[in-house]
Amino acid sequence: MAVLLETTLGDIVVDLYPEERPRCCLNFLKLCKIKYYNYCLFHSIQTDFMAQTGDPTGTGKGGASIFSKLYGDQAKYFEMETSPRIKHTKKGAVSMVNNGSECHGSQFFFTLAENLDYLDGQHTVFGEVSEGMEILMKINEAICDKENRPYQDIRINHTVILDDPYDDPKGLEIPDRSPEPSKEQLESGRIGADEEIDDTKGMAAEEVEERFKEKEAKAKAQILEMIGDLPDADVKPPENVLFVCKLNPVTTSEDLEIIFSRFGKINSCEVIKDKVTDDSLQYAFIEFEREEDCEEAYFKMDNVLIDERRIHVDFSQSVAKVNKQGKVVWEHQKPDGRPQYKIKDQTSRQSKKYDLVLDDDVPSSSKSASRSRHRHGDSEERVSSKKPKRRKSSKSESSDSEQERRRKDQKKKKKRRDSSSEDEDRNRRKDSSREDRDRRDRHRGQEDRRERSYRDEDRYRGKDRERGKDRERDSRGNSRKDKYRDRDGDRYGGRSRDRYRDERDRR
Repeated sequence: MAVLLETTLGDIVVDLYPEERPRCCLNFLKLCKIKYYNYCLFHSIQTDFMAQTGDPTGTGKGGASIFSKLYGDQAKYFEMETSPRIKHTKKGAVSMVNNGSECHGSQFFFTLAENLDYLDGQHTVFGEVSEGMEILMKINEAICDKENRPYQDIRINHTVILDDPYDDPKGLEIPDRSPEPSKEQLESGRIGADEEIDDTKGMAAEEVEERFKEKEAKAKAQILEMIGDLPDADVKPPENVLFVCKLNPVTTSEDLEIIFSRFGKINSCEVIKDKVTDDSLQYAFIEFEREEDCEEAYFKMDNVLIDERRIHVDFSQSVAKVNKQGKVVWEHQKPDGRPQYKIKDQTSRQSKKYDLVLDDDVPSSSKSASRSRHRHGDSEERVSSKKPKRRKSSKSESSDSEQERRRKDQKKKKKRRDSSSEDEDRNRRKDSSREDRDRRDRHRGQEDRRERSYRDEDRYRGKDRERGKDRERDSRGNSRKDKYRDRDGDRYGGRSRDRYRDERDRR
């Protein structure tokens, strides 16, 4: 028993398990027979996991079993078949989706990997893919969003039953032909299944490469515009300006203008020079009035010998002088009004208001003027409204110098006075802190001596008590010894002396 599923990517043949899963197979076959799965989306594709379909609404929340067509909405779902147990061990297994209450409707899925043991007992396996495994792998490679829904629709267009061992239930309406899809079914909000998204189809390899280079150049131009290197991403270099390089250092702008003027009128011809040494950097820009004259000079002057050097001529790719309207803007002009090319002055970016100036080198009048300049900015276009001061006489200069000297002396005296008062205050604070410290030390020493005397008295009192106890103990011991000595002397003392005298006499 098998079913052919015609999808937008190819055909898939499914073999069913009617003996192990009779109820699931009956439901699946009869839904295919009434064309219930026609134009159903693969609404969820998880790479190397599963591809889910079977919901006519395309949301993953709809679908009903075949029994709802026979018995109404109360038979929308049917119970799972758990015996015998079939595991999700094969790639391409077909399983009914659990709706959350251990029941099935119309949704099913294909497994896209092997040994998916955590699906066992949750969903019911009722078949496997016998043909079209490569189509299943194409479905596995579909590009999806974060909700696992493909950006381009993948649908089941048609279902064909190859073998059906079940009889049709009574009351089941079977259409004579496949119905046409409704507008709601085809409107998914994604790229249509029949839309061609490969815009290079039918193009030659050279055309594809050229198109790719154009896209890459446009992306780079947008990046340069964001970082400020280009005035606009769509700006193009002027087509009437030539770039000439490999020049001889002795070649001048006038020489190049004379040589290239035979092709047409020249608006500007300038050899770029070093700003410090004023030496030629051996390249130049030449602007023609007409683009045709520029093209002719490009074709005829490349690799020409000038001043014993073979020059190289190319169209200028610089857009440094081009504004957003595509017009050339010249910042530097020659005395005769013609544009002049120059290297950008890197030192001009530095601000002049941070220059280091010593106070002794600047008079008071210039100090006030510099403060006002810092306050109002360093604009070069500002015009001073003050009239220039007249030169002072020698007498006024001497009086000013004397006043300045007196002012300095007064400042020095004030500083000395302030410093002396500060020193006195500091010394006074030191003396007061030293007296407080001595007072605290004396008080602490008196308390220590008092505690030490109390401790010594307690110690001596304890020693006297111990000495009295020792004397009493010794007196008791001596009296006991004297008593026993008297007793023993009377008993043994006399005899021993007599025995000693007898022995001595015998000898």
